[in-house]
Amino acid sequence: MSQVLVIESSARQQGSISRQLTAQFIARWQASHPADRVSVRDLAVEPVPHLDGNLLGGWMTPAEQQSEAEQAALALSNRLTDELLAADVLVLAAPMYNFAIPSTLKAWLDHVLRAGVTFQYTENGPQGLLSGKRAFVLTARGGIYAGGSLDHQEPYLRQALGFIGIHDVSFIHAEGLNMGGEFSEKGLAEAQAKLAQVA
Repeated sequence: MSQVLVIESSARQQGSISRQLTAQFIARWQASHPADRVSVRDLAVEPVPHLDGNLLGGWMTPAEQQSEAEQAALALSNRLTDELLAADVLVLAAPMYNFAIPSTLKAWLDHVLRAGVTFQYTENGPQGLLSGKRAFVLTARGGIYAGGSLDHQEPYLRQALGFIGIHDVSFIHAEGLNMGGEFSEKGLAEAQAKLAQVA
């Protein structure tokens, strides 16, 4: 039995293509892996605070010297990191906002990319500690960006996940969604077909 962690980041609850893809992924995954456990963290419903002085203090200040705010920030970061550590499969649902990922997803990453926990510094440079995990990234994009210079989603997420040792990453892009007609239909259909293959 595997643990699947799904991270939703679309600001929209209704009409969200990334949420639609997530629902389809979960349904197909559970049909193929009925014993697996799936948990969902919705960053729109429960936003994660952006990196601030309290979180930095919680990481760097000895426990007996931490303020209440630092303790609370550290407790949340620990909870988010524990969820990731427990997962065998990570699913990130990421609509493209201004050529990149939602700031809520960036905030989540800032909580879980932690020295000594999900990666470590060695004589040979940083080393990820989460090897053996798989990740799927479901994106929704108004235009067509895959492989182009304006795609700051896939390169960044590959770098961030690889940094903590997650190198088995599959991207499913639903593109051209705001271009109308055959572009949006084709983009969604291609994403759904690829999703059916990988899930």
